[in-house]
This record gives sequence, structure tokens and C-alpha cells, in this order.
Amino acid sequence: MSRIPQGFIQDLLSRIDIVEVVGARVELKRAGKEYKGLSPFTNEKSPSFFVSPAKQMFFCFSSGKNGTAINFLMENDRLSFVEAVEELAKRAGVQVPREGGRSEQLVLEGPLDALAAAERFYRNQLRSHQPAIEYLKKRGLGGDTAKLFGIGFAPDSWDALAQQFKSDTEHALTAGLLKKKEETGRVFDVFRNRVMFPIRDTRGRVIAFGGRTLANDPAKYLNSPETPLFHKGRNLFGLYEAKQSSKADLPYLMVVEGYMDVVMLAHHGIRNAVATLGTATTRDHLSLLFKSTQRVVFCFDGDRAGRSAAWRALEQALPEVHEGRECRFMFLPDGHDPDTLVQEIGADAFRGLVEQAMSLSDFLLGELKKEVNLGSRDGRARLVGLARPHLERMREGPLRSVIVDELEHLTRLGRSDLDALLAGRERAATSGRPAPAGRAEAPGARPIKRALQLLLEHPEMAQKVEHVGQLAAMPQPGIEILVEAIEFFQEHPHCRASQLLEQWRDMPKGAALNRIIGVEVPLDEAAIAQEFADAIELLRRKAVRGRAQTLLELARERELAPAETAELEQITRQLSDARLV
Repeated sequence: MSRIPQGFIQDLLSRIDIVEVVGARVELKRAGKEYKGLSPFTNEKSPSFFVSPAKQMFFCFSSGKNGTAINFLMENDRLSFVEAVEELAKRAGVQVPREGGRSEQLVLEGPLDALAAAERFYRNQLRSHQPAIEYLKKRGLGGDTAKLFGIGFAPDSWDALAQQFKSDTEHALTAGLLKKKEETGRVFDVFRNRVMFPIRDTRGRVIAFGGRTLANDPAKYLNSPETPLFHKGRNLFGLYEAKQSSKADLPYLMVVEGYMDVVMLAHHGIRNAVATLGTATTRDHLSLLFKSTQRVVFCFDGDRAGRSAAWRALEQALPEVHEGRECRFMFLPDGHDPDTLVQEIGADAFRGLVEQAMSLSDFLLGELKKEVNLGSRDGRARLVGLARPHLERMREGPLRSVIVDELEHLTRLGRSDLDALLAGRERAATSGRPAPAGRAEAPGARPIKRALQLLLEHPEMAQKVEHVGQLAAMPQPGIEILVEAIEFFQEHPHCRASQLLEQWRDMPKGAALNRIIGVEVPLDEAAIAQEFADAIELLRRKAVRGRAQTLLELARERELAPAETAELEQITRQLSDARLV
């Protein structure tokens, strides 16, 4: 079945004006910065239907509906998603491109077409390049598995792929396949002399590539750059192929580190492995995984680096393990990765190791116990203190109860004393769980919510935000949505709120955005910019202070690593600055 490229939808929304689309169906009158009218969805007597030109969205307060021009046509004209897109395309005077079968002629109507063409080119090149074939054979890979993953080869040439696009290079540049020399304007291939692994989205569309060098390149593996279609922190290699292996939900998905780990496991019949793309596991990764399974197994090396990576994955997983979801941790023998281990012991033995993987609660408490002396009262009390911030990030449920029960056993505290210790901190600190109805927002929640509301009003303010990484480190609910919104508008400086909402369609963060997005911020532009800057600076100060406190607490427990010492010194200098005190 043919599909409409996501890039085209984003471009289409930038071409049309929602006020004109809605105004052709609803009588609208100007109301400040917005337009208002009677709701087309209810039989109301007074207007509660608003259209925002700045956000390119509609808001109906009598029915609770809101969204982009696409949503409006779907609701008002009772059209399907595709029909609504076609109606807007007709209004904009453009053709709707489709991604179809292999027999279709190459017509580059967007970056997705360029990526599909590149995949075909790379696969054809692999057939005639014996060194690449020999490399894959040496690794133990068969032709059927290479075909399953669409593995190909990028020739050792500066412009072999560029020549395929001839003068039509715009979409290939956008897709991250080519680069342009600013001095000469000439374009050249990003990938050269590499075995190529297509990275697909959940619909099976190629959105990027990973390439393994066949030379002595210091960069053994190279990923496509971040593009409007591809974000390392939001995509997983092998997820589409894993989902295709089963018509039902998968019993589990295993997260590994490398392309060849995924491919070799599949070659041995283990079709439910995925790989992160040179980055740590993120909340978006977990959201993707839990749409296809209830159990995620992280597979890491058993050394110190592997355990550190597993701990970072655990921290991301804590808010996500609820309603039957489960995370487990598998550590490999020394000197092995999944690729080599499955070839040595076979698929059945490997599956046996997966079944023995450590539970999240065992890994969490096992690592925390290493930091304390359970033989002393102070050590047991400190275990509660170490566990508390992790419990605060978890939702109420069976897993959290299991961890609290085990804490009760380890600390020899009565349940009432333990609950008092945990509850006392929870009242004073930010909890990762939603506040009960009627309570005030958690500390720090309002500046995040307000900053996001202001940003949606004027997305161009994202260009002035610096130190986004510092904000992302805050353990504050909602900060990840604000950070991703900032990054989206930084990467897409001409996009508006409607395009961000469309990008997050059918995702939890899209629903969160819908809950906080407002009709109008009653401030002039200068006041909005100042309030936004103040909110970001407030959050940054909290993030810096929070990180300093974390490092100081670590310093009381153990000697800091050189990198941690340098980071603490840098933060201390920042805190001495008048802007942060």
C-alpha cells in the first residue's frame, strides 16, 4: 500500500493557512490575535471555537476538540487522514507523493524518496563488490539475512551516489546522504567504502543509514546525521524487522549496542533484537519498545562501562515500567558481545541466558547496596536515601511495591517507619508520579509548563536557548517535552506549533502538548520573550544546582572520577557567577 511521506505533510502544513481552511466552513470574527466563531461540532449559542494563526491550530472548548488543519477536515468534513491531506494538497496546488512498490519510477518528491533510491543503489553495489561480500561471510552472515535487513555497500568514491541524483540533489542533501562544499558548491557522498545498514521507521520506510568501514577509518561505524526524518534518540535499528517477524506482540525485545549484533542474532533465529544508534537509551526509545512488547531486556557487556550503560538505561526506564511493563538486564561474559556469543553457544543457550536476565528491582537494589554498609544502622538509613529519588520517579504499582518490600527487609525498618522516611521526602521533593487531583503542581512544574506555552506561541524563541543539555539533565517531569520542543524548533526554524503537534501525532507527548496548549497568551511580544528567557534561566539554574548537589553527594560516598571532579569545578565557577547566585 502506498504511503504519504511525513516530510510532505510537514511541508504542506507550512503552505496552507488554517484560518482560510476553517473560514470557508465556519463564520469567523477577529478576537485579538485569534479568530472566533460558533463551534461546528456542537449546537452552542455563544462562540467557544477559536483559530490561532500563530499556532496554525483550532480549539473548540465546547467539544474539547483541537488540532491542525488536517484534524479539522477529518472532524468537520468526516474525511479520512489521507482524504484530508489530499484536500489540503489540492488547495495548495501540489501533488500528493506516494511511497509504493519497487516498480515505481524514481521521482524525488522528498527526502524519503532519496533514501529509498539510495537503499536500492547500495544493495545493487553489494552484489558486485567482492571484498564487502567476503567481509559479511567472514562475520558469519548469510545472504538471506543480508536481504532481510537490506544490507548494501557504498563504493569507495566521492560521488558514486551523487551521480545517481545528477542535478536533483536537494532531497538527498536534506536526507543526510550528501554534503555540499561551501567553497565550490559541489556535492559529495557522506558514506564511502562502507557496508550499509538501512535504518527504518516503524512503518518500514528507510529514514537513515549506518555504515561500517572496510578500511582503517578511525570512525568504524558512521550514522546518518540528524535530519527532519531521523533522530538517534527516537529511532532504533531493527525494530521494524523485529515486528515483521511476529503477527502478535513480541514476548520481549532485546536492546543491544551494534548493527551486527542485531543482524547476527536474527541470522540465528533470534528476531527480536534492536540496537540504539550510538546513543544511550532514551524515554522515546522505551516508548517505541513498549508499543510492541511488555518486556524489554537490556543486553550489555559485564564490565564497568557496560554496567554504567545499564544504569543509565535503568534511570530512563523507571517512569516507564508500569501497567505490566517489565525491564530486565542481561550482562555478557568477558570478551563477548551478542554477535560472538550467539555464534559460540548457539541460539537455544543464548535464549536461556535471556530468561535468566536480572530484574530491574534486583539490579537497582544490587547496585545501591554496593554503596552502603548494611551491617550498620547509618548504612541502612543511607540505603533508603539512595533509593528514594529512584522510587519517586516510579508510578505506584506492583514493581514499586516489590522494591519497597525489599527495602523493608534490607533495612530492618518497620513498614510505618520506612513509609514515613519515603513520604517525608516525597512531600518536599518533586515526584515522578502525577499529583493527586486538587493538589498544587509539583515544584518546578509551572515554569516548565509556562515556558512550553510561550514557546508554542513564538517558536522562533527556541533559537536563543543555549545549554539545552543542562536542561535535559533535570530529573523534573515534563522537562523532556520542553527540551524536545526546543530542539524541534531549533532544527526546523520555520515550523509552528501545528507542525510539532503533527510530528507527535498519536504519541504520549503529543497528548501532553494538547493538554497544555492555550489559545492566546495575553502579552506583547517583548513581554513573552522576556518571560520565556526568565523561565529558561530559572530552569537552567535549578539544573546546574541539582547536578552540583548530586556530585557533592557522590563525593561524600566515594572518590570522584577525574571527569566528575572537572565537571564539579566547572559548575562551582558557574555558580560563583552573579547570574547563578
